[in-house]
Amino acid sequence: MALAAAAALGRLNLLSCARGRANSKAASLHWTSERAVSVLLLGLLPAAYLYPSSVVDYSLAAVLTLHSHWGLGQVITDYVHEDKLVKGANASLLMLSAVTFAGLCYFNYRDVGICKAVAMLWSL
Repeated sequence: MALAAAAALGRLNLLSCARGRANSKAASLHWTSERAVSVLLLGLLPAAYLYPSSVVDYSLAAVLTLHSHWGLGQVITDYVHEDKLVKGANASLLMLSAVTFAGLCYFNYRDVGICKAVAMLWSL
């Protein structure tokens, strides 16, 4: 029994090492992209306060949606483990992110926009 468990762990370790080497470039690019989006978000927040415009509104819609999509994707990676549940959770996350982005773009186009809406909330 212990020998079978050790063999299974050995195979799992070999598979994870092989996958790690194959995807190291993609993982590095994704990590760099996450950091770039975070820095962009840090620049957009003061810009939204100082220079509210439709360009900033749509940029915020895209960056906030992408930032939250990647963050919730990590929550799924950390806490959802069964294959069927992972696929369902990822599909749900993709749908939620698409609806969020579409809703924010609709709000920017049809209403006052993100920057003006936050300013209106602060003025209450």
